[in-house]
Amino acid sequence: MAQFSRLCVKAAPNNAIKWQLIYLIIFVMGWVSPTYAQDTNPPDTPKPTLVFGVVPQQSATQLAKLWPPILAALSENANYQLQFATAPDIPTFERRLKAGEYDIAYMNPYHYVVFHDSPGYLALAREKDKKLKGLLVVRKDSPIKSLAQLEGKTLAFPAPAAFAASVLPRAHLQQANLNVQVKYVGSHDSVYLAVLQGLVDAGGGVQRTFNNLSEAQKQQLTVLWQTPTYTPHAIATHPRVSVAQRQMLLERLMALSTTVQGKALLESVDFSAFTAAEDQDWDDVRSLKLGSLTKPLGEK
Repeated sequence: MAQFSRLCVKAAPNNAIKWQLIYLIIFVMGWVSPTYAQDTNPPDTPKPTLVFGVVPQQSATQLAKLWPPILAALSENANYQLQFATAPDIPTFERRLKAGEYDIAYMNPYHYVVFHDSPGYLALAREKDKKLKGLLVVRKDSPIKSLAQLEGKTLAFPAPAAFAASVLPRAHLQQANLNVQVKYVGSHDSVYLAVLQGLVDAGGGVQRTFNNLSEAQKQQLTVLWQTPTYTPHAIATHPRVSVAQRQMLLERLMALSTTVQGKALLESVDFSAFTAAEDQDWDDVRSLKLGSLTKPLGEK
């Protein structure tokens, strides 16, 4: 028994050393484990890319300068990545909407009413406290001072289904029994350019795109007539966009107007703020009973 006790006492220092080594190993593993865990985690799952289509009221080149910074801000730390897209002209944009090529799209009120029915785009947001109105513009030095003087004249419009810039003015001219020659030129910018260059006598646009002209261009044009006001353009999503993605995008759209940087981005495209939208917001457009697109898609 005494011999056993002597062996235990003699072994104690060795056991102490062993435990110290164990504690040291645990300490070291605890110290390095966060880095180890971080290094061995699988890479983040790539965020899905959502194609954001913008109606080509302006040239594709101009839109490609203005919209990507906005989409980048809306994509930051989001559960999606927005990719800018547009089309060479409005009829092509309409064909792509009809085919559901855009996950999200900024479209005119008439487009929304048509493409909500099929393929089912659902309203997400619209400009806050804004109404849309169309314009007919002429050169300031034009002898045309009234709508009646447009009889027999040549007018430029962006496209058959451009709502405020084409559908409404043409409907009013028809109601007034004024016969005009119509040219479809693909975009609002092209309309203003055609009027400025004297290629047509007048043209249709909207206040926002007119405001985006250079000061030199605006000084050479004058507004001859304005349409009544309607619910403005929609930002709408294809049915394949998830509820979570819609919610995050809506929150970020509305938040743009709350920061200095966001306000600057909105001002670059002549917006002030966004608000949540509902399908019935465009019932004022539906009340016009315009039906499907006024002419076959792609026809100019």
